[in-house]
Amino acid sequence: MANRFELIKAVEQSQLRTDLPVIEVGDYVHVSLRITEGSRERIQVFEGTVIAKDGKGLTETFTVRRLAYGIGVERILQVHSPKIADIKVARKGVTRRAKLYYLRDRVGKGARLREKLNTKK
Repeated sequence: MANRFELIKAVEQSQLRTDLPVIEVGDYVHVSLRITEGSRERIQVFEGTVIAKDGKGLTETFTVRRLAYGIGVERILQVHSPKIADIKVARKGVTRRAKLYYLRDRVGKGARLREKLNTKK
């Protein structure tokens, strides 16, 4: 039984991505996604605030929320997915919660988070 779990862990270890930055809840991120349309492949950027993180290891996901034409759009993305080309952290946000679902009810200035200031020298 233990051998099976070790084998699964070894296979998962080879699939984990180490080229992406560490993202946290409250960060404003630009996620570059590989979109396949027929035989062509292009990169589309989805940008927004990370409102949740779930799971661990290969099944780790994060939820990004943005406002598009006044309507809230959320995408749940897998961290280790090959569909993600790149992640750039634009701003670090200060939060006191692990899940920012309360942002769904807020628009405009009420939906903003304080920016984390980099005080290290």
